[in-house]
Amino acid sequence: MDVVLLKDVEKVGTEGAVVQVKPGFARNYLLPLGLAAPATAQYLRHAEEIKRQRQAKTQRAIKEAEVLKRTLEARQLTLTLTLGEEDKSFGAITTHDVLEALRREHPSVTFDKHAVHLDQPIKSLGTFDVPVRLHPHVTATIKLLVAKA
Repeated sequence: MDVVLLKDVEKVGTEGAVVQVKPGFARNYLLPLGLAAPATAQYLRHAEEIKRQRQAKTQRAIKEAEVLKRTLEARQLTLTLTLGEEDKSFGAITTHDVLEALRREHPSVTFDKHAVHLDQPIKSLGTFDVPVRLHPHVTATIKLLVAKA
């Protein structure tokens, strides 16, 4: 039986998708809970409208991420690292530290906690390229300057 999903259903599909399910699953679960509707012409038009809206929203999000990417790559982020005798580091710069610095620099932007990717914590002074995922399709590479505290 073909149905149009009115809401996201785990392991079945996303809102607006036309999926084929067993009649009993549709009749006993999806339809009574309002998760889906029969695939009639009216609901198929509704599904197409939802897809258009979702695609437009995705395009807007990508454009916003591209603008933010240019902003992030144009500036350099500076963090300090405490050094002891013979320039041995006390601690390290972690992804959490970089994320907090980004949030301080850009308080209006919401960064995902897994957006910053460091292979290993930074334990030395210098300039590093750090990838920051802004959107699944957009990744910025920021310049991180680690200076002596």
